[in-house]
Amino acid sequence: MLNFYSASARIVNTKRAVMECMESAMGDNYADCNLVILHASIGHNFQEMVDQAIEMAPKARVVAASCCGVVGKEGVSESMKDMALMAIKGDDFALANCDEIYGHNSYEKSLEMAKSMKAEKDGINMIYFLASGIDIDNDRCIQAFEEVFGKAVTIFGATSSDNMKGFISYQAVDNQVTEHGAFAIGFADSTLTVDTQATHGFVAVGEPLVVTKSNGCVIQELNGKPAWEEYTRRLGLTAEANCSDTIPIGALGEELSAELAAEYGNKHILRAVIKRVGNDMYYATTCPEGTKLWLTTRDEDLIFSEMDRIVHEMSNRNTGKTPVAVFHADCLARGRFLFNRIIKEELVNRMQFPFFVNGECPPWLGMYGFGEFARLGGENTYHNYTTALYVIYR
Repeated sequence: MLNFYSASARIVNTKRAVMECMESAMGDNYADCNLVILHASIGHNFQEMVDQAIEMAPKARVVAASCCGVVGKEGVSESMKDMALMAIKGDDFALANCDEIYGHNSYEKSLEMAKSMKAEKDGINMIYFLASGIDIDNDRCIQAFEEVFGKAVTIFGATSSDNMKGFISYQAVDNQVTEHGAFAIGFADSTLTVDTQATHGFVAVGEPLVVTKSNGCVIQELNGKPAWEEYTRRLGLTAEANCSDTIPIGALGEELSAELAAEYGNKHILRAVIKRVGNDMYYATTCPEGTKLWLTTRDEDLIFSEMDRIVHEMSNRNTGKTPVAVFHADCLARGRFLFNRIIKEELVNRMQFPFFVNGECPPWLGMYGFGEFARLGGENTYHNYTTALYVIYR
């Protein structure tokens, strides 16, 4: 049986931050945990971070990822020195990882991880997946995991980020730190179930851009013109702009069916452009020719009202169950790192309070990343620009 413990801290010294999180989460028993999951802002030294965790919990597997801020049971923080931790006791899990995962080999790398986990542990019923947020085809990752485990296994997690630059992100497994890696944790505790849901607060505007040439997750032409030039022109930018210039204003919407839109609370699912090479735009998922992409604008009121709606729906779906842990992925474009407009403390409080048990927040591990995994229409789905909640119940 798995048991969860969490903590977060904002401390400049990386080793001290790990110690604070471990001690706060588990008291004097931190050496007894079997798995340590760390999220940390880009200002921390990731090698020092995982080395310190291994020193304190020598029998534990340690994984980590970079982000643009964290959310823990203590609240939200978006500085360059944030750190959050989920420590887990119990051995009902399998862990697999890879390095050098990119858009063109996302399926093959994910398939290797899936097969490794299945060989290691029977009964996996949920997968926490975290990969590089730069140049990866997340649809193909999902496809690979489902090929091994079936569509009934829920995939949740995020893609790692930096401080919105789209320049570099880190992932780590045990003492190996990578810049383009991924890890997957398959939970096999039969007493646990997970419920997931995501929401964004953006509204589509204007006429769509049409993908007229693409290769997998790389968009080469929009409206018959070089993709990046046409995209930035529509945004009112020059072609010399980089990804960090487009992320705040450049969310792209793909139209959903009426049924999915009703569940999602929005007519469009959003996508981000996290990398570009020349005029080629690296999309977060496979993007076939003919796809219509709408520019969008952020709606603050919608962000709050939709957050209230999904929390209410998740609570109603799970009446009588006890939340034992919450994993949470939030897009950095919803944080104050961009516009300093959203009242994050209020939003996070409204997000967390309905899941309190006996007046206390359950163990909570949240990050601001480049993308999120959550079910939509009963299917494992990759999202951008959302808040995605993954509530584990016993």
